[in-house]
Amino acid sequence: MDGFILTRHQRDEGNRLELSYWLLTDQGAHCVRVQGEEAVFFLPTEYEEQATACLSGRTGWRLNPLPLRDLQQRPVSALYCTTLALWREAVARLAEAHIPTMEEDIRPVDRYLMERYINGGARAGEQDGRVRLAASDYVPRFRTLSLDIETTLRADRILSVALQGEGLEQVWINGAAPRVEGVYGCRNERELLQRVVESITAYDPDLLIGWNVIGFDLRVLQARAEACNVSLTLGRDGSTPLVDRAANGRWYARIPGRVVLDGIDTLKGATWRFERYGLEYVARELLGRGKAIEKVNDRGEEIQRLYREDRRALAHYNLEDCRLVTEIFQKAGLIEYLVERARLTGLALDKVGGSQQAFDNLYLPDLHREGYVAPQYASGRSDLEIPGGFVMDSKPGLYRHILVLDFKSLYPSIIRTFCIDPLGLSQGLLESASPEDLVPGYHGAIFSRSRALLPTIIERLWQARDRAKAEGNSALSQAIKIQMNACYGVLGSRICRFFDQRLSGSITRRGHQILTQTAERIEVHHGHQVIYGDTDSVFVWLGDDWHDQDTTDYGQKLAADLTGWWAEQLQQRFQLESALELQFEAHYERFLMPRMRHSEKGSKKRYAGLKRQPSGPPELVFRGLESVRTDWTALAREFQRELYDRIFHDRPYQELIHRTVSDLQAGRCDDALVYHRRLRQPLDAYVRNQPPHVRAARRLEAQRQAQGLPPAFQVGDSVGYVITVNGPEPAESRSSPIDYQHYIDKQLLPVADSILPFIGEGFETLTAPQIGLF
Repeated sequence: MDGFILTRHQRDEGNRLELSYWLLTDQGAHCVRVQGEEAVFFLPTEYEEQATACLSGRTGWRLNPLPLRDLQQRPVSALYCTTLALWREAVARLAEAHIPTMEEDIRPVDRYLMERYINGGARAGEQDGRVRLAASDYVPRFRTLSLDIETTLRADRILSVALQGEGLEQVWINGAAPRVEGVYGCRNERELLQRVVESITAYDPDLLIGWNVIGFDLRVLQARAEACNVSLTLGRDGSTPLVDRAANGRWYARIPGRVVLDGIDTLKGATWRFERYGLEYVARELLGRGKAIEKVNDRGEEIQRLYREDRRALAHYNLEDCRLVTEIFQKAGLIEYLVERARLTGLALDKVGGSQQAFDNLYLPDLHREGYVAPQYASGRSDLEIPGGFVMDSKPGLYRHILVLDFKSLYPSIIRTFCIDPLGLSQGLLESASPEDLVPGYHGAIFSRSRALLPTIIERLWQARDRAKAEGNSALSQAIKIQMNACYGVLGSRICRFFDQRLSGSITRRGHQILTQTAERIEVHHGHQVIYGDTDSVFVWLGDDWHDQDTTDYGQKLAADLTGWWAEQLQQRFQLESALELQFEAHYERFLMPRMRHSEKGSKKRYAGLKRQPSGPPELVFRGLESVRTDWTALAREFQRELYDRIFHDRPYQELIHRTVSDLQAGRCDDALVYHRRLRQPLDAYVRNQPPHVRAARRLEAQRQAQGLPPAFQVGDSVGYVITVNGPEPAESRSSPIDYQHYIDKQLLPVADSILPFIGEGFETLTAPQIGLF
């Protein structure tokens, strides 16, 4: 039986460990139970006697020496446990005794899949009278259900619940319902909950989706079910959901046989970036339409009014939220992305983040087959000064004809080329290592060419991404790109068991060398000035008098010449086959590299340009400037885009500046003066430093508390506020006049003076007479 893994679970059944996997197959969802497995982790063999003493008096475990070693070349033993309880106890006891352990944090239900290279698809069958799983290429077709609930302002009573999926659109209302197809009334909240459970069970979805569906919808459903004495049996095995909050503050849900996907977390995980993540904002950005409600900024009160006065409109609003979520998932290709990520890395569909676990799934099975286990968690070198990505000092100016050349996947290509790898480092440092097999790194690192695993994994991913691009599989291409880049990221992070600064330092320092030498080659051999370099890109000035004929062809030829030069250099110096590849990325007809504020030095990671397109007019591009920063107002962003566009096209700009200041002072821009900043921690955690958005949020929370309403903000929420003559106030409840001079000084002036001095002008000079009139 071939299927796709929906959910995975582990428990002790009697005196043995049971692993269960819900598979989606052509015949529906089935639970496959694997029994007879043992939980396992490793320790150096030299600690066997101490470990035995720690576990004396306990039964159900065994300690066996293995033909394996750790990366310090010490012999390794495996400690096997027949139950989860004993496994957890053994890990805790050995930690108390300061006995080093390896891979003790890998859950048995995950290890079973990882060691068998089961990523997403699985084939269930019997072997020796026992159920077994093996890898499969099965591609699923999910049954998806979108869920949304509406409640009182205190979320102490459910007003309505909407369900929407293929062939299903229902709204259940607590109380009388209008005569509308698919809208049903319930005598009370208890009956509503019962009908919702019955509908979900009958529809039998594989995926439950929604917007903040775990932290709000499921959490409230669970709380109200308990209050109404209703069993919320949403699991395919008749179980109730586990909805809880992890130590990092993130809500999670476990429903056997069904995967719960939150739209916000899924978008972020697929690298979609938005200024704000409210459903209204994201829907308008992606779909071009928003919620079916007029008072979007006061929708809490509006929902209460609709429930009292217009339940037909409430049902429409409730159901439309479900539709929006479904269409966002479709438009962004989120489910396709999660499937490809699972098939690539073995991560569960609902796993948020997971870069470390994905790395483990790719690396550990190969490492074990090479005769080694992972090191003790994050036990590598951590006392070194490791630079981040290379950022060249920029040469500020307003230019014509800038080429951007970009190294394709620079860090992954460095790993491939220079054999950077945890096992390779271990083998390269051995006294018995052959000099011909060694590749030098940084900070004393030396890598083995022949025993490195990660370069092969990267190459496999690289080739798979090229195939995905050729086939037009954007979801798989994106999943591979994220994973390849994560291979560097986890090595430089303490969340990774292979953390060692000799690994991350050998990557970033090599990147610095490559960018520096590339810039030197361009300037000395090709005669062009490099005005900036950033991580994996160089910005080449062809000259304001460049003839601008066949510039794209020239950029591609320049990239190819440099790629060939690097291949020659690496073969001559290290006898290495280069995976470095420079690509022509962009031609900017006009380009601004601004100065740092209050300095003559050039800025970093901040620029703007008029980028030539293959067809159509040039595109105005901003990086790191106010126009793309969410903590600047809409006034500043729009002003910058229009001002830069006029200057880049050599059009008059003075009238724009005068008109913008005039409109601001006259109150015609008030809707564009709202700042948006995210809360990074709970409000009460801001003690010594209380930035404006915190002060505004506290003011709003005080107002809500006085009205008996629950808090409006959680960690991660965006606060909208304006600056008034009395300081920051929440945008939705401002009571003081706006401080317009603040917006001139802090929003318009910095934007204008980032470009005007390069054409001999200044904002204050242009606006002084006008400002003096007010």
